[in-house]
This record gives sequence, C-alpha cells and structure tokens, in this order.
Amino acid sequence: MNARGGGRFTAYSAGSHPSGTVRPEALREFEAAGISAGGFRSKSWDEFAKPDSPTMGFIFTVCDNAAYETCPVWPGHPATSHWGVPDPAAVRGTEEEIQRAFHEAFVTLDRRIKIFLSLPLDSIDGLDLRRKLDNIGRP
Repeated sequence: MNARGGGRFTAYSAGSHPSGTVRPEALREFEAAGISAGGFRSKSWDEFAKPDSPTMGFIFTVCDNAAYETCPVWPGHPATSHWGVPDPAAVRGTEEEIQRAFHEAFVTLDRRIKIFLSLPLDSIDGLDLRRKLDNIGRP
C-alpha cells in the first residue's frame, strides 16, 4: 500500500500472533517487486489499538484465520474489511512450495491493493464503500 499508493496512505502491518521475525520468503517477494522492505519488523496488532496509535482510516484483515479471531477495537472506528488469503507461513513443504505460497499471497494482495487504490474513495458513501472493500479481488 505504501509503495503503490503514491503517498496517499501510510500502511502498517501487524498480526494477532507475531513470530518475532519477518519471513525471508516475504522479504524476497518485496525485493522481486522492487519494493523496499527496510524497517519491516514483526509486531502485534495490539500496538495499533492503543489510544496514542496512528489514526487508521481502513483496516484490512488478510489471513484466512483472522476472520474467526476477535480483533481489537480500533481507535477512530475505521472502515474494516476481510481480504482472506491463505497464510503462507502455515505452509509446510519444500522450499519451493513455501516460496510459491508467499508469492501467491503477495500477488493476491498486490492485486487487491491496486483495485482499492483505483476506487474514487472521496465520492463513495460508507455502506457502498464497505460492499466494495469486501468484494475487491473476488470473482
């Protein structure tokens, strides 16, 4: 979102159960796409639910498992949507199979981000925006 958004957004990434390290397979995907991964770190979403956290306009949960988790109450009540993607970190197999899972997740999310960025966000009402966000990238 930061790389594709042309400065329109500041995006953050966090999880419900951070591992403590950024997976090298994920870093390879960013590198292959020409996106800087400098400063990336593994962090909990609790970091962004505190009163002094950055104000969020949109929250996208992406891991298929996250749809069933209880999310924090986000300050400012941003628009939320679930963009379910199989968790590549859960894949077991060969190095190539694991990298392929990270690649597929990257491509899916990159496509959805590009569609999101093409929406006329200033002219869409809240309910219509929610429907559009929930359907981004779905057939």
